Amino acid sequence: MTSRYIPRYMSVLGAGGLAIGAFGTVGNIISAGYPYPGGAISDRVGSRYALTLFGLISSLGFLFWLIAPSLGAIAVAGVTIEPWFWIFVGLFLAQAWKSFGLGATFAIVKQSVPPSRLARGFASTEVFRRTAFLIGPLLAAGVLHVAADFQVGFQVILAVAVVFGVVATAVQHYLYEAEDTSIGKSFEGVAEIRRDLAAMPAELRPLLVADTFVRFANGMVYVFFVIVVTEFLQVGVDLGTVRLDPDTFFGVLLGVEMLIALVSMPVAAKLAESVGLKPVVGFGFSVYAIFPVLLILAPANAVVVTLLFAYSGLRFAGLPAHKALIVGPAERDTGGRVAGSYYLVRNLIVIPSAAIGGAIYDGFSVPRTDLAYAGSPTLAFAIATVIGLIGTVYFSLFGREFEAYE
Repeated sequence: MTSRYIPRYMSVLGAGGLAIGAFGTVGNIISAGYPYPGGAISDRVGSRYALTLFGLISSLGFLFWLIAPSLGAIAVAGVTIEPWFWIFVGLFLAQAWKSFGLGATFAIVKQSVPPSRLARGFASTEVFRRTAFLIGPLLAAGVLHVAADFQVGFQVILAVAVVFGVVATAVQHYLYEAEDTSIGKSFEGVAEIRRDLAAMPAELRPLLVADTFVRFANGMVYVFFVIVVTEFLQVGVDLGTVRLDPDTFFGVLLGVEMLIALVSMPVAAKLAESVGLKPVVGFGFSVYAIFPVLLILAPANAVVVTLLFAYSGLRFAGLPAHKALIVGPAERDTGGRVAGSYYLVRNLIVIPSAAIGGAIYDGFSVPRTDLAYAGSPTLAFAIATVIGLIGTVYFSLFGREFEAYE
């Protein structure tokens, strides 16, 4: 309900493209830096209480986003802190939930299904989890449709998010069954990270290089998708009796995107058992790469933009195969560590992508000089597509197939 709309929320609160890009970069930093401390906390207090703690912290983050406009502009040491600054503070809280369980999830799927069915196993978990990504945006669109304006409507959505977060955390805490919580208990710090990186299966290296290019490209423009639809194209729907403004229409677009994703992931996972993981992953990479330039060059036509977001949903078709290709070559008891090492490297490199994209999108000036760049949304999205295509082509040339699918 919330994450894809946050850039628009920041824009309404007065943030420019650079600040929105910085928001994406800070999110990348948190994604790269949280997992290991999260694992250490889990080791200290146990998985059940760690998950409860992270759920409550995330709910507090939604609450902080909710009250951000009421905090107003504050002067500190002669510097005015605008209301949108508090969105960054809330981000450090809201993303706490993502700090735990990535590697464990990979390891559990790997241990639960035969090697030749890995893609199908990941498709099952992804379809179940991403059903919320279909329902959430549609619920948000409904709220925004009846709200007086975007800020009021989105604050209602954030209030609902707080309630959902607290209830889900409480339910999880009381229903949690602690079986084997030994994952991560032998963590030895930076030395272990170095060993895990050195021991990464050779088959993963071309995938990691290509994935980093593709994700860097996506990171440059991802936070601006909502801005392009609502402010750049300003596209909505007007059928006379039914009218959806751009903010509401964006929620519908996210629903269309996720509906295509939910339908395509199981199909692509089954197809991978016939054609291999590599072609399916490569197709997903190509959609990631091409979508930005198609969106920025699209006419302000609701049908065209809807078809583009339906096409964007196909990028998820390669996600189960991608995860299978990451964890497949790993030894049976090292799937979590291999996945953790892979995502650590990728996420660290991708950190500056959103800030760079924001600078190209909105422009910048160098203090105390005459150097300035006016900014170009079209150029930012075009560069992102070029970088994504480099990764896609690299993977098609050097990517390795997982032998269980050969």
